[in-house]
Amino acid sequence: MVPMNAFTMKNWDEKIVSGTEGGPRVAYAHATMAYNGVIEGESICDLLLYYAGEGYESGTTTSPSFERFEGKIDGREGTFVVRHEYTFDAKGIASTFGVVPGSGTGALAGLTGSGTVGGAMGEEKMGYTFEYTF
Repeated sequence: MVPMNAFTMKNWDEKIVSGTEGGPRVAYAHATMAYNGVIEGESICDLLLYYAGEGYESGTTTSPSFERFEGKIDGREGTFVVRHEYTFDAKGIASTFGVVPGSGTGALAGLTGSGTVGGAMGEEKMGYTFEYTF
């Protein structure tokens, strides 16, 4: 079943910036996504990822990221930024996020809110929740 609020990964570019493959390491990823549902539009996300060891697991550590959206919410058009805290393993990802205060532009100025992201690795679409006010 496809979630009502969903996004699709369009591009993912990741590089190790500290440590080595197979051991504790830090990586940087730059990604683009397409959203539908409450948020209609596209985003660019920059992630700083921590891998606890071999494979793709963050352990109990969260990995921060900033994601900038361009699109519409309730027919209002503009941009805004959220800050994520991701956890992940080979099975999937989970995140809680909040709108960065003052980041809304255009008709999205004054936007506040928070939500969650989650899904299985390898799925075409992942779901999200987003509760917001203007």
